[in-house]
Amino acid sequence: MTRTPLILATDIVAVLAFALAGRRSHDEGAAVAGVVRTALPFAGGVVAGWLACRAWRDPAAGATGLVVWVAAVAVGMLLRVAFTDGGAPASFVAVATVALGVLILGWRLVARGLSGRVATWGGR
Repeated sequence: MTRTPLILATDIVAVLAFALAGRRSHDEGAAVAGVVRTALPFAGGVVAGWLACRAWRDPAAGATGLVVWVAAVAVGMLLRVAFTDGGAPASFVAVATVALGVLILGWRLVARGLSGRVATWGGR
């Protein structure tokens, strides 16, 4: 079985974590429906990023992560403004950019570090 669906799911979970953290920090609650509603525009951005760079070819690569991150923020903000009551003030764009970058790129960096350690352990 390919790891691609798991990697896409990890990107979506990163967006869900971002939405949950944001809702909790604004006392909006952690109800599943609310978290999903908040995450949907950014999840759409993740999917757009995956399609734009054909992420399935090398989904864990740093370059793939960069495209997915930028698309998650850009497309997510556009969808948020177009289809929800939420706006896109500069402060929110900044927070979302940093948070999604840490989450979407961060897990890839951790995975790369772990895979290097596993390879090193195997060689000893």
